[in-house]
Amino acid sequence: MAKRIIYPLYQLGNPQLRIFRPTFNMTLVRPGKEQPPDTVQFRISMAMTKCDVRNYLEKIYSVPVSAVRTRIQYCSNKKRNHLNQRVKRPDYKVAYVQLAQQQTFQFPDIFPEKDKKSKEGSVEEMHEKFMEDERQRQKPDPRRGGVTEWFGL
Repeated sequence: MAKRIIYPLYQLGNPQLRIFRPTFNMTLVRPGKEQPPDTVQFRISMAMTKCDVRNYLEKIYSVPVSAVRTRIQYCSNKKRNHLNQRVKRPDYKVAYVQLAQQQTFQFPDIFPEKDKKSKEGSVEEMHEKFMEDERQRQKPDPRRGGVTEWFGL
């Protein structure tokens, strides 16, 4: 059964400048599979349509949209709670938005890889030295021929 959406009504009178915020929310998500550079993936409300997604992006964020594709992701109900009852995660809708005019989108690299070089006398350098000494100490003695230490020779 479809859920009816109640939009805010326009009323005459002051103040004339009103801001109507959308009742929907869209979440930009990193795609699980490789996407073309001009395609962006959103997790949207189940009540949103393709036209709503297009208008949302074009009117609010001024993003030119070429095409919108949607699908519904059905979640599993295999998880059980402490009473051994099945618990179902809610389903959600995914929108794939293709940008217009050769625009591309790339996620920013928030956590870039740091150089592994450590400074002289730093904590990391001392930790590496300690770990190397421990590895040398725990390495089996080659003169024992593979016989364990608890077996006294």
